[in-house]
Amino acid sequence: MTEFTPLSALAGGMMIGLSAVLLMLWEGRIAGISGIVGRLLPPYGDKGVKSRLGFVLGLVAAPLIFAVFGAPVAQTVSSSLPLMTVAGLLVGFGSVWGNGCTSGHGVCGLARLSLRSAVATCVFMAVAIATVFLVRHVLGA
Repeated sequence: MTEFTPLSALAGGMMIGLSAVLLMLWEGRIAGISGIVGRLLPPYGDKGVKSRLGFVLGLVAAPLIFAVFGAPVAQTVSSSLPLMTVAGLLVGFGSVWGNGCTSGHGVCGLARLSLRSAVATCVFMAVAIATVFLVRHVLGA
């Protein structure tokens, strides 16, 4: 189980919000991870590729830097390659089908009072809650 720490949660939320505001201010873009990563791939041109690559590298580097200078980041993922493959495909499909991801809809879309983002956020949160319930209480994992 993960222990809730209000101060670190507040600090993390403030950093996520600040990064979303700065990306909108400087680039005019929504901080949706699936869109940022998707625009690193063809057929998109070179415009903005450095900032998108920096954003993604920051996402990968942040927990590594924190582990070096702070407490190690406790992260567990399945060792089952088929399970991880299916999970990744489902997340990718959901991001495409929902025209965005949790960060784009849940952080930026809700802040803009987007009805589409509110519906998307309710759907993916309901699915996440159901998934955790099934895994913990039905499958006994």
